[in-house]
Amino acid sequence: MSLETQILSQLKAAREASRTLALCPTARKNAALMSLAKTLRTNAHSILEANRKDLEVAKDSGKTGAFLERLTLNDARIAAMAKSVEEVAALPDPVGEVIEEWSRPNGLKIRKVRVPLGVIAIVYESRPNVTIDAGVLTVKSGNAVVLRGGKESLVTNSMLAGMLKQSLKEAGIDPSAVAFIDTPDREAIQILKRHPEAIDLIIPRGGGSLKEALAGSAVPLLPHFDGICHTYVDRAADLKMAEEISFNAKVSRPSVCNAMETLLVHREIAPKFLPAMAKRLTTAGVELRGDDAACALVPEIKHATDEDWDTEYLDLILSVKIVDSIGEAIAFIAHHGSGLADAIVTEDASAAARFEAEVDSATVYVNASTRFTDGFEFGFGAETGISTNRLHARGPMGLRELTTYKYVVRGHGQIRT
Repeated sequence: MSLETQILSQLKAAREASRTLALCPTARKNAALMSLAKTLRTNAHSILEANRKDLEVAKDSGKTGAFLERLTLNDARIAAMAKSVEEVAALPDPVGEVIEEWSRPNGLKIRKVRVPLGVIAIVYESRPNVTIDAGVLTVKSGNAVVLRGGKESLVTNSMLAGMLKQSLKEAGIDPSAVAFIDTPDREAIQILKRHPEAIDLIIPRGGGSLKEALAGSAVPLLPHFDGICHTYVDRAADLKMAEEISFNAKVSRPSVCNAMETLLVHREIAPKFLPAMAKRLTTAGVELRGDDAACALVPEIKHATDEDWDTEYLDLILSVKIVDSIGEAIAFIAHHGSGLADAIVTEDASAAARFEAEVDSATVYVNASTRFTDGFEFGFGAETGISTNRLHARGPMGLRELTTYKYVVRGHGQIRT
């Protein structure tokens, strides 16, 4: 049997399961999720053992640094996964929600009702928690899901997907609603992208190679790609607050997409702010790369290249630029940013309002770290990704972002003349 035949068989079963899942009572879906949370906790040791095998393979293949950090599970991360499953279970079910309703002069009553998208494929790389996050959000929102993780996390992902399928089965839900693509062959991605009759949406989470692999997809994409995030320290910033926010945005977890990659500092406050900030960052292991003005203030900073301003490091590396105005900062973000998350630190209300209005990113922050761009932090329980698209969904994608709507129209015999 060819790989395409195998995958199409799974897609067909997922399509059939999606029709019943769309009508599944909320209580049954929640029962499956609560069972999964319990399974994750009671099987933490087995999950860690599977993850250890993946880590060994990744290390043997030369993977290092940020990649391994994203791949690694530990007790705290498994506990966080279980908690996120419970939080999704506790959220309102979006399916069947009446978004709005109205009546027409001819007596027709129109309701705009939220419904599942259908079959969603999530194509992701090295983070095994995505298997759980994507799985529980799609199930709760009434969608079947096709999970295709990276080859480096194959053992862990396979175990986690199996736990999700078993939890569905125990709750009386067709486990075919979760299809796990267990081959490392990248041809699987090519197969998925050419079958719009079987898949309604692909959500890719990864870097440039995944973007290239999905080019020309016949299935609509809702991508989660680059996260080139900026923090702008304004002339009117509280410098202590700016230091704490900037440090958190870069150092708390540099390997994720909502970490800061470029620090912009207003020229007026740079002499007071940047030397101490640079010392704290370098002490934490951050390599700094700056423009001429930044290097003049802190000689230890390496000179940045043009490429640095457009690089998502996903590591303890930070670009630093001195700007003359908020306008220059906004223009720089527009030119170099990826539209995922950008922040201003300021006590000037007019500067904050201008930044909010003019920075066209999925999430815009005033006096807070970009690290909050996350479905869990937004109260969504989890996320399937962070969209920088303008159509359908933008920012962290939770339950509502995995639905569409239909119009339900009731009449009493009306005909159009």
